[in-house]
Amino acid sequence: MLLLRKGGIYEAGGEFELEHHRFLLFPTFLHQNLNMLKSSEHADFQTVTAEPSRIRITAAAEVSDILPVTSRAAMDSMDAEHVWARPLIDMRFNYKPRNPLYLLLLRIFRLRQPLTLDNTPAYAGCKSWVPLETAVPTAGALPVLDDSRYEIRRRTILGKLTGVECK
Repeated sequence: MLLLRKGGIYEAGGEFELEHHRFLLFPTFLHQNLNMLKSSEHADFQTVTAEPSRIRITAAAEVSDILPVTSRAAMDSMDAEHVWARPLIDMRFNYKPRNPLYLLLLRIFRLRQPLTLDNTPAYAGCKSWVPLETAVPTAGALPVLDDSRYEIRRRTILGKLTGVECK
């Protein structure tokens, strides 16, 4: 439900830019590092030493909120809400420290028909956005969390990040 973003290598002007508010979740492999995940998440981690020849896309996302993370204390208050280990959060704060860090809250949907496609060189590497060669139907995708559960979790995160209880 959470993405932590800063200006990336391939983004316009070298700063964070949200190009799309709805997108597919495209699995990437370039920056995988077990040490950047909390130990509670290690059991499901699958080490990949090279880009796979095929990619399976099973989910889509819609951004509900884009929030600046103004301090490490604000991020620490949300520790129970994410899977990232302290070194990853330190890295995100320390990378281009003059650029703000943003938290994106995502509503995730399971595709009715997962898509498997060839992984081309155009798809591989360090990219914030991967334009696909063909459209992927998302009609009928089912939310991972129902409306009520999503809103409760969203409000909890907003409250922790802002220090203001959201009702």
